[in-house]
Amino acid sequence: MTDHTGDRRLGFAPVVDTETRLLILGSLPGDASLRAAQYYAHPRNAFWPLIGGVLGEDLVTLRYEQRLDRLKARGVGLWDVIASAERSGSLDAAIRSPEAADLRGLIGSLPRLRAVAFNGKLAAKLGRRIIGDVAGVGLIDLPSSSPAHAIPLAGKANIWNSLTDLIERQVSCCKAA
Repeated sequence: MTDHTGDRRLGFAPVVDTETRLLILGSLPGDASLRAAQYYAHPRNAFWPLIGGVLGEDLVTLRYEQRLDRLKARGVGLWDVIASAERSGSLDAAIRSPEAADLRGLIGSLPRLRAVAFNGKLAAKLGRRIIGDVAGVGLIDLPSSSPAHAIPLAGKANIWNSLTDLIERQVSCCKAA
């Protein structure tokens, strides 16, 4: 989805609910995602296999709406740190004139949020600047799920899997509450 003023890209709405405990933030959807109107739609983007591994579920074979339902059922939300930006192509390095997403507003609306994970360096850099210190919310930097980020999938998975313990603790924590 682009607006009609040139190469300005508009992001998607957040995928969250009041039970969101972990929010994963990317930078801005790439061209394949914008065309499909789906987060992480590029077939070589490893997001769905990575988060599926974290959750212990095969999300890749599910329809997109089912994937989102599974994330929300496990307390995981999605959004981006950039609401809109000028960009030609899909690379973060090509982003110009970014407009920040209202991360602080969103975080304030999520009563159970315990952690924010940044999918990639640009998301972490901008997201940490926007969010600052939020009491009770941990910030986690992850390697990008993008195919442009040249770490092998197994290496990315080792780091992403650090979220597993966080999600497990949150589920057991919140079931008891």
